[in-house]
Amino acid sequence: MRNSLIFLALIILYGCNSSDSKKEEISSPVEIKKVEIPVLNLDEANRLALLPLHCMETEYPNKLNQTIGNADDLQTPKQLHPAFYGCFDWHSAVHGHWSLVSLLKQFPDLENRDLIIEKLKTNLSKENILAEVKYFDGKHNATYERTYGWAWVLKLAEELHNWDDPLGRELENNLQPLTDLLVLKYIDFLPKLNYPIRVGEHTNTAFGLTFAYDYAQTVGHTDLKQIIDSRARDFFLRDEQCPIDWEPSGFDFLSPCLEEAAIMKRILTRDEFIKWLEAFMPQLFDSNFQLETGKVSDRTDGKLVHLDGVNFSRAWSLNVIAEGISELEHLKQVANSHINYSLPGIVDDNYEGGHWLGSFAIYALNSIPND
Repeated sequence: MRNSLIFLALIILYGCNSSDSKKEEISSPVEIKKVEIPVLNLDEANRLALLPLHCMETEYPNKLNQTIGNADDLQTPKQLHPAFYGCFDWHSAVHGHWSLVSLLKQFPDLENRDLIIEKLKTNLSKENILAEVKYFDGKHNATYERTYGWAWVLKLAEELHNWDDPLGRELENNLQPLTDLLVLKYIDFLPKLNYPIRVGEHTNTAFGLTFAYDYAQTVGHTDLKQIIDSRARDFFLRDEQCPIDWEPSGFDFLSPCLEEAAIMKRILTRDEFIKWLEAFMPQLFDSNFQLETGKVSDRTDGKLVHLDGVNFSRAWSLNVIAEGISELEHLKQVANSHINYSLPGIVDDNYEGGHWLGSFAIYALNSIPND
């Protein structure tokens, strides 16, 4: 009996020591390799500007995403969308224009500057924008590009609003009828949306709210800002333990978890956000946190190349999440690694990704803090 008790004690002692040893092994810090900070310089800007410059007037191939009501609807992309007919689809054409405005603002000596200005003025004319507005009046078109394309129009409008240049004022005024229409569509739609859409593609609710919120904040649109604040809280405030390990799905270009955190960072106070994030993604506070980049197996496949997009969108979300919070400073390293993986893969002879990924790369590079 005595020997049995001694044996049992040894088992318990060994088990405790083994458990403690594992705890020490798990909690020991991992040395994080410093990641090179990607830079958007003039050379990179000239390279990225070629992508939308090449595609903004490339009418075919084209994915119209159109509901055909009758034979009169069977028109060419340029007839249907005289402003945004290039770059394979409507939303890519929109953010291609955003890309060129963003680069012009940052780099006055941009190559092809005169050509870019000429194309912007031609495409974003008053007449062309009014034709785009008219398209939404069609019986089957009220929900066209909801909300991804809507969001990029508001991002373009925001970029023009912040451009201290006569051309910026001209183009902003030209775009205003479409901007106003889509603001009203947001305000009308959001109260009807009972459940958020959490996919990693175009219809992701958090992404659509984020760009719209940025626009409302920039121009002081109180009604739009308030409805986004209210609905984001309704959708996301009680969320916990987002399964980031499930990401990315095979065709994702957005991170459902990180896009949600990015909109909540915008609407909550710093203390509210930290408390919310501790429940939603507590692992982000671990200084050893790592997130494997989305791996692209074939950049000539229009869907598989989406994973380059997820790397860029993860980066801009991580930089927003970390901004002003020292406990999350390490996330900037993760963001940089994602940009560095995908940036070299964007080339102007790969139309499957080139028609849209330049915009994602520019937005991700713009999100890098200047500190």
